[in-house]
Amino acid sequence: MPSESLTVDSPDLLQALLNAPAPEPQLSEIGSVAEIGDGIALVSGLARALVNELLEFEGGLCGIVFDLEQGRLGVVLLGSAIHIVPGSDVRRTGRVASVPVGPTLLGRVVNALGQPLDRRPAFASERRRPIEVEALGILERAPVVRPLATGLKAIDAVVPIGLGQRELIIGDRQTGKTSIAVDTILNQKATDVLCIYCAIGQRGDAVAKVIGAIRAGGMMDRTVVVTAGDEEAPGLAFIAPYAAMSMAESLANRGQDVLIVMDDLTHHAHSYRELSLLLRRPPGREAFPGDIFYVHARLLERAGQFAQAVGGGSITALPVVETQAGNLSAYIPTNLISITDGQIYLAPRLVRRNQFPAIDLGVSVSRVGGKAQSPAFRDVAGNLRVTLSQFEELEEFARFGTRLDSDTRKRLARGAAVRAALRQPERDPMPAAEQLAVLLSALEGLLDGMDEMATDLAMEKIRCAVRRDAGTLLDLIASGRRVGAEDRNWIVAAARRALAESEHANGTVP
Repeated sequence: MPSESLTVDSPDLLQALLNAPAPEPQLSEIGSVAEIGDGIALVSGLARALVNELLEFEGGLCGIVFDLEQGRLGVVLLGSAIHIVPGSDVRRTGRVASVPVGPTLLGRVVNALGQPLDRRPAFASERRRPIEVEALGILERAPVVRPLATGLKAIDAVVPIGLGQRELIIGDRQTGKTSIAVDTILNQKATDVLCIYCAIGQRGDAVAKVIGAIRAGGMMDRTVVVTAGDEEAPGLAFIAPYAAMSMAESLANRGQDVLIVMDDLTHHAHSYRELSLLLRRPPGREAFPGDIFYVHARLLERAGQFAQAVGGGSITALPVVETQAGNLSAYIPTNLISITDGQIYLAPRLVRRNQFPAIDLGVSVSRVGGKAQSPAFRDVAGNLRVTLSQFEELEEFARFGTRLDSDTRKRLARGAAVRAALRQPERDPMPAAEQLAVLLSALEGLLDGMDEMATDLAMEKIRCAVRRDAGTLLDLIASGRRVGAEDRNWIVAAARRALAESEHANGTVP
């Protein structure tokens, strides 16, 4: 029948509606809020709800089913519960928590639910991925053989990180943990690595500074910032790293290399402990629930270098954890040390000496990255850890005022120069060729006897000389060739010429 003849008062329209099939019945399971707390709710009337299912409260607030008990559900709220009261309706959704994924997220700042926080339009892509995904099996993984350049001499030379590795950044407050993570992100400007920075329980001004540094370094267009602030519900802080990992997996499935920073998992553990205590779960050591190890293990296990059959991408995880008074044997730090493939320890004593980055090379270790390190770096910096360790022992001995022979004084001067060469200001990641030249110059004695200002100036002159003729060093590093005596002599001679030109320009005798 032509639609023109069907008017509102037409009997044919009424007859057509009467003859139309009845709509399918909509089955909706509705429960009610029995109790409401700070970040959690106890719900009754939803006997068929599943663990990790998403529930919807009045007003659009969502929550995740955490506990299944006789006659009630323990639900973690993903937002403010100020408008939720006992007796409010709760509906099952039949879905699990998910976030938008894909390249459209690059350059954006989102919350733990993937909702934009940067006052820009909503995402064009509607692709979503559950925040909880089973980690890939061992047969779907590949060895870690490619390096991740951080731009920091102390890391790339002594504690190298490979693409697909999980390296823990650990230290007390205000020791520079976030700075190392941000500098690593900024150093990816010269690579194809995409980055995700996940801020968990951080203050808004601290997150804003990180975003400003990433934007100033030109990496914002290739970075996703996921944030769950300290003023938000603990449920958002708990799911934030899982959401960020799902975003990273979506990019890795496309064959991309992804770097994900989780800053920090101490706040994540505290949020989980808070939720567990509110839900009356049995407390264990330090009041943490018994499955706190599994909470972090199932998260970090999703990182790795993946085989070509599943895309060939990689996820490199840099989780951050905070210690109290340098106590590495605390509960959460010990758990994470045992889960990850090594740790970068930032020592307060080095901070007091103004040695930045304050990386304690005696405690820091990389269990995987050495296999991905360039042979040129291994040849130059292979004995760096031993050299610094012997220097620190001699330095402690020299404090007793003992008269030292000339050989010991030379070793002390050499060790002090090498330690000074490892200093590096933040937001100044250094290319591999410049690192190689500076470290070799220090190990060969070109920086012996210089004060701090003179050492910094000399390192800058050596870096400028390398930038003028970086092709030779870059070819050496890229080819995977070892540093022979001829290469070593060439690098030292180029550094010596740069220092001599600087002395001549300053009116001093070379």
